Amino acid sequence: MRIVFMGTPAFAAASLQKLLDEQFEVAGVFTQPDKPKNRGMKLTASPVKEIAERAGIPVFQPVKMRDGTALETLKSLAPELVIVVAYGRILPDELLAVPSLGTINIHGSLLPKYRGAAPIQWAVLNGDKTSGVTSMYLATELDSGDMIYKSETEVGEFETSGALFDRLKDIGAELLIKTVRAIEAGAAPRIPQNAQEATFAPQLTKEMSPINWTKTPREIVKHICGLNPWPVATTELGGTEFRVFGAAYTETKTDKIPGNVVSADPKKGIEVACGGGETLLITRLQAAGGKQMAAGDYLRGHPMTL
Repeated sequence: MRIVFMGTPAFAAASLQKLLDEQFEVAGVFTQPDKPKNRGMKLTASPVKEIAERAGIPVFQPVKMRDGTALETLKSLAPELVIVVAYGRILPDELLAVPSLGTINIHGSLLPKYRGAAPIQWAVLNGDKTSGVTSMYLATELDSGDMIYKSETEVGEFETSGALFDRLKDIGAELLIKTVRAIEAGAAPRIPQNAQEATFAPQLTKEMSPINWTKTPREIVKHICGLNPWPVATTELGGTEFRVFGAAYTETKTDKIPGNVVSADPKKGIEVACGGGETLLITRLQAAGGKQMAAGDYLRGHPMTL
């Protein structure tokens, strides 16, 4: 079975590598154009491109998907199946129609929940107990195609979006192999989504970063975890702006106004008042212009007056 793979970040690279490990025939790879990164703004290949080039697979990086070039390239590769994983491009209907066995996708949620660009982050932000991946056939409407298989996993109470990404990319790669083998055998199910149950997961923005201390400790923990590694939760304490990377629950009650520092212990961290008279302990942070560190280590060099 001839496969064309479309993907860009590390989440997609895990699936491509798994296909190669399982000896599937990947006739070509589409990935986004190289992008400038770091201070030197050097053009950097995507993780998917790096794997494809090491394997000697032809790589295509179209800037546009609707000018006919990508369509002609795809037709020339004569794929039986196209696999899309976090490509970052919307495929027009004429591309979806090229492969005889269809175009499938690995999506980082339990569809129809969290259609859209940031399903993993929103699962953490909303405090979901479980998350997972879904294999599906692509359709015209975003993430609306018939489902094939799902794989579910529990979300840790303090698990960040980055950590969940790392787990789901491997779960997704395993699910992809199961899906491709079922399609190859003519045994893959098609399960329509219930559109009335659909929710959407828009891309995150830096405007989401400030912590709202009037919320409950759990809501704030999920905010911190959901925005890690980007765009990262922020707050101002004692006149200093911090990026917040970790927190822990306490059993303390307080009558202080939410957002005020309750205690600053170099052995524990910075305890801050939350909504409902509860508190939360900041355990890991980064001051503006400084390095990320344990909150206690910061306090040893920068005592905080209450």
